[in-house]
Amino acid sequence: MRMAVPLPRSLRWRLLAATFVGTAVAVLLAGWLLSGLFREHVTQQFVATLATELDQVTARFEVDANGQPLLDPARLSDPRWTRPYSGLYWQIDEMAGTVPRRGVLRSRSLWDAELQAPADALADGEVHVHEVAGPGGAELLLVERTVRMAAGRTTVWRLLVAADRRDTAAAVAHFNRLLAASLAVLLGLLMAGAVTQVVVGLAPLSALRRGLNAVREGRRQLLEGEFPQEVQPLVDDFNGVLQRNTEIVVRARTQAGNLAHAIKTSLAVMAQGAISAQQHPETLVALPAFVTDQVEVVRRHVNWHLARSRAAAAQGMPGVRAEVGPVVQALVRVMSRVHAERGLQFDIAVVEPGLAFAGEEQDLQEMLGNLIDNACKWARSSVHIAASRVPEAGTPQLRLVVEDDGPGIAAEERKHALSRGVRLDEAAPGSGLGLAIVHELAELYGGNVMLGSGRLGGLKAELLLPRTRSAMLSTTAPSLLAGDVAATVYHAEP
Repeated sequence: MRMAVPLPRSLRWRLLAATFVGTAVAVLLAGWLLSGLFREHVTQQFVATLATELDQVTARFEVDANGQPLLDPARLSDPRWTRPYSGLYWQIDEMAGTVPRRGVLRSRSLWDAELQAPADALADGEVHVHEVAGPGGAELLLVERTVRMAAGRTTVWRLLVAADRRDTAAAVAHFNRLLAASLAVLLGLLMAGAVTQVVVGLAPLSALRRGLNAVREGRRQLLEGEFPQEVQPLVDDFNGVLQRNTEIVVRARTQAGNLAHAIKTSLAVMAQGAISAQQHPETLVALPAFVTDQVEVVRRHVNWHLARSRAAAAQGMPGVRAEVGPVVQALVRVMSRVHAERGLQFDIAVVEPGLAFAGEEQDLQEMLGNLIDNACKWARSSVHIAASRVPEAGTPQLRLVVEDDGPGIAAEERKHALSRGVRLDEAAPGSGLGLAIVHELAELYGGNVMLGSGRLGGLKAELLLPRTRSAMLSTTAPSLLAGDVAATVYHAEP
C-alpha cells in the first residue's frame, strides 16, 4: 500500500511550488508552441524555395518533334544540380501508359539514384509536397507537378524537385537550443520574481507572528501595527477575542469578589448569631430560623452570580438559540400552579411564530420567569404575555412584554426597581433580586428591560433581547405558533 506524501506545511513553500509548477508548464507550452511555429515557418520557406526551383525546371523543360524530352542543365542557375549528391535534385518521369518510366531525365546530382515519389493523382499544373528518402537514406522534401507539352498529346510528364532537409533540421535544432536556453533563463527570472513576491507578500505574517509573541510574553495586550487589508480583519477579530477574554477575566474576578463578600457577610452574621445564642441561651430557639434565612440569602446570591456567569459565557456564542413559545408556555404552566390560590388568568399572545432567542434557554427562563413571577405577585386577576419581532435596524431583536393589572410602580421609582436588592414594598415576599437579575442578564446579552404603565392598569415590563435570524417553527407548542396571532388563556384555579 502506497503512502501519500504529505504536503509541506510551510505556506511559503506551497506558494513557491505552485508557482514553479504553473510557470514551468507555461514555459514548456510556450517553448513547444514557438518551436512548432518556427519549424512550420522554415518548412514553408523551404517549400517556397523548392517551388521556385520547380518553376525553373518547368520553364526549361522542352519536348522535340519526336516527342523526346529535353532539358539543358546548363540553363539551370544553381551549381548544385551538377554536383553529385549535392542535396538538390530534379527528375522527369514519363507517365504515358499504365507503367510510368521513372528518371527519363534527371540531374547529374542524383548520379545513379532515382527519386521515388508516391503514386498520386495530380491535376495539370498542381503542386504536391512529399517527404521521401533520397540517396544514402537522406531525408528529402520533394515537390512535384505534371505538365502536357501540347494539346492533343496524351503523354504526361511528371517533374520532380527535391532537396536535402539536413540544413533545415540543423536550423530548427539550433533554434530549439537557443529557445531552450532563453526559456530556462526566463524561468529562472520568473522564479526569482516569485520568490521576491512571496517574501514581500508574506512579510506582514512575520510581523503578525512577532506581535503574537509579544502578546504571549505579556509585553503587549493587543496586536499593534499596520497590516494589509487582507490580514487586518484577522487582526481585528483576534484583538476582539483578546479584549473579550480580558473582559471575562475582569468580570470573573469582580463576580468572585462580590460572591465572596456576600457569603462572607452571611457567614459573619451566622457566626454572630451563634455567639449570641451561646451567650444568651434563651435566643437559641430562634437560631434555626435565623440560619435558614441566611442560607436562603446565600443561595440567592449564588444563583445570581451563576446566572450572570452563564449569560456572560453564552453571549455571542454561535449556534445557541432558544425558542420563545415553548419557554413561555412552560413558565405559565409553572406559575399557574405556584399562584394557584390566587385564581389568576394568564393571557398569552405570541405574534411572531418561531421566534428564537439568541442565547441559553436557562437564561431566557430566568429573565421571563422573574418578570412573570413579579407580575403574579402584584396582579389582581390577570397577567398578559406577548412576544414579537422588532423591525431590524442592525442586530435582530425580539420584544417580550409582561403586563399585570396590579397597582403598578410610580414613574419616579421604576429606575430604582431595577437596582440590586431594592424592595419597594418590604411587606411583599422576595429579596429584591428578581428585576435586577433580569436587568443585568439582559444587558449581558446586549438587550434591555424597561418598566412602564400597561394597558391593564398595572406594571408593564418590556424586555428586548437578541434573536436568531432564522425563524423555525416549533412542533413542541403548536397552540402558541399557529397563525399570525395565537392566543392562549390559562386559568389558575385555587
